[in-house]
Amino acid sequence: MPIPPFVVELRSMIGTHELWLPGVTAVIRRGDELLLTRRADNGEWSPVTGIVDPGEEPAVSAAREALEEAGVEVTVDRLASVGAIPDVVYENGDRAAYLDLTFGCTWVSGEARVADDENVDVRWWPISDLPAMSSSIRRRIDDVLAEEAAARFRV
Repeated sequence: MPIPPFVVELRSMIGTHELWLPGVTAVIRRGDELLLTRRADNGEWSPVTGIVDPGEEPAVSAAREALEEAGVEVTVDRLASVGAIPDVVYENGDRAAYLDLTFGCTWVSGEARVADDENVDVRWWPISDLPAMSSSIRRRIDDVLAEEAAARFRV
């Protein structure tokens, strides 16, 4: 589901004005591989990402998004970083800014596949040979791969 129902409801009241939303990035690891999705909206490779539902615990959101987008079950192991993603403008003119919580996750089960209409491809990539991606996405992956005990806070 590309736009959560609560966001559709908010949009009916505020139009395309900027929304501040909590988001998650689930960097999913299986041995020496990472699971990446090719987004339908911009064609770029990315870990699983999504919006936290009202009242939902962010780690639960990361696991839910992994199942909804890629058909895999994961454990959510740790919070790797927290940062703001400002000034996102979508094709329809909607504007958003996100408080991103990036989680390091481990694959548990499920055959990775395109499980919704948000992505056009899903595949495992060797960590040593990841595809080109935005610096923001790569930074979140690097935050997880650093395996630091404490989360990184972006300023």
